[in-house]
Amino acid sequence: MKEMMPENGQFAMPALKYEELPGAISKETLTFHHGKHLKAYVDNMNKMIAGSGLEGKPLTEVVKKAEGGLFNNAGQVLNHAMYFAQFSTSPKEPSEAFKSRVAKDFGSFDAFKKEFETKGATLFGSGWVWLSADGEGKLVITQHKNAENSVTEGLTPLLTFDVWEHAYYLDYQNRRADYLAALWQYVDWAEVESRL
Repeated sequence: MKEMMPENGQFAMPALKYEELPGAISKETLTFHHGKHLKAYVDNMNKMIAGSGLEGKPLTEVVKKAEGGLFNNAGQVLNHAMYFAQFSTSPKEPSEAFKSRVAKDFGSFDAFKKEFETKGATLFGSGWVWLSADGEGKLVITQHKNAENSVTEGLTPLLTFDVWEHAYYLDYQNRRADYLAALWQYVDWAEVESRL
């Protein structure tokens, strides 16, 4: 995903390249999640950034330096922009090189997916589960509450699943684990790998 930059002092709403992900995320959920929740975060961030000293900065820098309400909204914009951009109705499979890298750090690609789903399912309350690379290039899975993300820990974010209830409740009610398992079929690994 290309770094988000403001234009004329405002961040634009990230585009959505699909209307639904059949069998994983319904059109109704996307209408609320992208069209209302993300839009509110973008609008709030744009209001709060004025006078913060972070005007004109790229989104990742805003997230690293902001506090309070500005951090909450900027963090959610970054998290959601990466989340929505990583899915496709015609996703690319992971490259052999990436699968080998994952296997090196997690034992196998299936073991990675299982650990990722478990960390997403067991995060108490609202938040995010991330696959990121550390400074040495080692792949790590982290859990983050609310608007937090791996950027604030100095990691390079690669993949994230949203475990706020608004991401899945209309489709899955309290079956968070089913939602997480369904997302894999739409992960565009070319997008994920481009973030390295």
